[in-house]
Amino acid sequence: MLVLLVAGGAIAAVALAATGGDGKEDKKSPTESSRSTSPGPSLNIPSGLPSLASEVPSVVPTRPSEVPSGVVPSGLQSLVPTLADDEVPYYMLKKGDCFDTDDSLPGQAAKRSCSKPHDAEVVKVAQLNGTYTTDAALKKAASALCQAPLERKAAKQAAGTVRGTLVQYPDSNGYKIGIDNVACSLAADIGRGTHKLTKPLT
Repeated sequence: MLVLLVAGGAIAAVALAATGGDGKEDKKSPTESSRSTSPGPSLNIPSGLPSLASEVPSVVPTRPSEVPSGVVPSGLQSLVPTLADDEVPYYMLKKGDCFDTDDSLPGQAAKRSCSKPHDAEVVKVAQLNGTYTTDAALKKAASALCQAPLERKAAKQAAGTVRGTLVQYPDSNGYKIGIDNVACSLAADIGRGTHKLTKPLT
């Protein structure tokens, strides 16, 4: 994370240098040079940031593989939700995964064995494509992606086995940062009763 902050400081420094440090755009014609021989405004880099790469602390890993699995850098723990070992964000589910849901952890799934009681099973994982700026538009697109595969799979199940569908998709903020998976699942009685699926769907 520190490396990103340093990079952010370097970008800010370049932006300050391009604008002369006063926040105003440089009004030069395309033929004028941005190079100046007369003294210009000085660029002051905040003292809290290292000015040279050699001043970056050596404890910062240079490759993601050097960060121990499951370790959250100190000071960032409050930003990362604490999940049980079997809980994953819905967008990490794969076709055939069985899971339980929890209303208190929206967007999360607690993976379960398909041969033990569970709330739902993923029938298809699809990807959203296009431009969506609202949650309602994302919901409509996700539902359209899931409708046919869920109907086909539900038709193959014994009567009373499946009692609903579950379509999990990103909200508009998640979609903007690149989360585009949609998990299309057949479900038992999520939030309404005690009925569970007890074996893999056929």
